[in-house]
Amino acid sequence: MKASSKTSIAFLSLIFFLTACAPKPSLINYQSDGKVDYPLTPDEEAMLDSIQHKTFLFFLNEHHPEWGIVKDRAAAWAPASIASTGFGIVCFAIGAERNWITREQAAKITLNILRFFASSVQSPDTAAAGYKGFYYHFLDMRTGTREWNCELSSIDTGLLMMGVLFARNYFNLNNDVENQIRQLAAALLGRMEWDFLEMPSTGKHPYTISMAWTPEKGLLDFGWSGYNEGLFLYVLAAGTGIKNVERSYQSWLSTYKWNTPYEGLSHVAFPPLFGHQFSQAFIDYRGLADVYMKEKGIDYFENSRRATYVQRQYAIENPKGWIGYDSLCWGITACDGPTEKYNFDDREFLGYAGRGTSGPDYNYFDDGTIAPYGPLSSLPFAPEIVLPTAEWMLSAYDGKLWGRYGFYDSFNMTANWIDDDFIGIDQGPMMTMIENFRTGLVWNYVMQDPIIQKGLARLGYEYLQ
Repeated sequence: MKASSKTSIAFLSLIFFLTACAPKPSLINYQSDGKVDYPLTPDEEAMLDSIQHKTFLFFLNEHHPEWGIVKDRAAAWAPASIASTGFGIVCFAIGAERNWITREQAAKITLNILRFFASSVQSPDTAAAGYKGFYYHFLDMRTGTREWNCELSSIDTGLLMMGVLFARNYFNLNNDVENQIRQLAAALLGRMEWDFLEMPSTGKHPYTISMAWTPEKGLLDFGWSGYNEGLFLYVLAAGTGIKNVERSYQSWLSTYKWNTPYEGLSHVAFPPLFGHQFSQAFIDYRGLADVYMKEKGIDYFENSRRATYVQRQYAIENPKGWIGYDSLCWGITACDGPTEKYNFDDREFLGYAGRGTSGPDYNYFDDGTIAPYGPLSSLPFAPEIVLPTAEWMLSAYDGKLWGRYGFYDSFNMTANWIDDDFIGIDQGPMMTMIENFRTGLVWNYVMQDPIIQKGLARLGYEYLQ
């Protein structure tokens, strides 16, 4: 990895000073509520301890020893994923809070990560690590540069930066390592050139944020629209200075799909569960509503609760007749799958896919595959149905859903198949959302950041009365 000539101590110090001295918007008056108010039995506490600890081991064992970047998955061939690394920053802090590593160890790994990204090459060259403050989706674990000719990703960079943003608030002690973390975090957040990814007005989606850019083809002519995991991206963009975000966000809201698959469970639909979870792994939407949600009379937290219940009801009704689906076996979201090797009769199976359901008339790629991280990452929204499902999954298949890093990524009872891998962007939200449920840790540190406060204010969020 080559160091960028643009990164200097003076530059980092200037960015840190400007960020620290910036006025904080006062419209969003966040009050720390801590954990979700739901009593747990000692057995449930022990179960969550076990799930979190095993999941933590993925990040502890699968990060680069010098650069800190985290692999996309546990497989030996896997590159690093910048989104997995963003979740990893959070998970190292959770590990410190739960005494699985020391705070000093967590801070050192985090500093290594931030140093890596601050010093990695930012250029339009095909072998760089990123460009204009954004980074390639996958990075080679040996060179730290672009892997597989992948895209410069807005959403994956966003997830990385949410981890960076969390770090600069969590690591708040006055010592050399934590001071450097805050300085580097400010620099990384301050150099995101959002205008580079803004798509020109097309009439239908004015000022949309593009999903990606590649040096070979330029800006991808496909932007973020409709409710999905990109919700947080608009808050981050608004807080870090994108120019036309208000118009872009209104365009985003105009493409929402309000769905009523079952009585009492109307919600803004996005079939894969991860779309309801990724943003709320970082931002505490309890009570917060934008103009769209204010008209519906609910917040995004309630929206995700309803989406979670819809998934369970869909599994109970099981319209496609998959083996195993019931009130305890549910959770359809992006994950690995059996592949066509397991096809039989009229049953066809996919590999990795963005599976999901928002009811029987609105589902993606439902082939009988369930991902344990799906329900577990919804724990804050609906603990009364998630906890029994987690208990069942621990005993299902005689415990064979459980491996060295906790729950395997996915399984399919119709195909009689269990995945043999663990994926970072599935492990990360699961561990993070369990912690938010138990202590509110990530929410509380992220919500105090001036970037989040400014972003929410610019997008018109207010607390429901």
